[in-house]
Amino acid sequence: MTGPDKKKLYPNENLKTVCFINNLPKRSNVEIGDYTYYSDNKKSPERFYDNIEHHYEFLGDKLIIGKFCAIAEGIRFIMNGANHRMDGITTYPFNIFAGGWEKVTPTVEDLPFKGDTVIGNDVWIGQNVTIMPGVHVGDGAIIAANSTVVKNVEPYTIYGGNPAKLIKKRFSDEKIAFLLKLQWWNWDEGKVFDNLEMLVSGDGLDQLMG
Repeated sequence: MTGPDKKKLYPNENLKTVCFINNLPKRSNVEIGDYTYYSDNKKSPERFYDNIEHHYEFLGDKLIIGKFCAIAEGIRFIMNGANHRMDGITTYPFNIFAGGWEKVTPTVEDLPFKGDTVIGNDVWIGQNVTIMPGVHVGDGAIIAANSTVVKNVEPYTIYGGNPAKLIKKRFSDEKIAFLLKLQWWNWDEGKVFDNLEMLVSGDGLDQLMG
């Protein structure tokens, strides 16, 4: 055995509240790694894309999510299409209404653009989290439930609150550096299976570091 079939939308047929979202229909502006799952007890997890808001292809920003991430219900990814022009006296979007206000339609260059939103590998995102445009969440990070993430999150840290702030590091700097070099999420399925006990054990990291 080497684990569940990563190509199945529902890797456990008895648990239809959890799906591997990499197997949803592809979108050109969304990239999702293997084994990353979305869990939703209120609606079908197949509706994961409903949680990506204001995401327009003409802007060019991407949502990139790594491997082995755990994403809970209520997630909201706010993308760059939500931004209003902010360099004038007012931020009111006159141009989206009729009657001649279209004459002040901004160009793409006029709008704030914060780039791609990137979620690393082995990231756990709790319930009802909002992630703002252009945020990068590092590998191994944990985002507490009900948080709003407005700035980058360092690898192997725990963030929480509104706006989300650093609560603590999960491991020492030495251990974090080791894990970032190890990149266990890039192991083949057989190696992951053979090392499951070590990966989930409280002293597994010490064992790996010798």
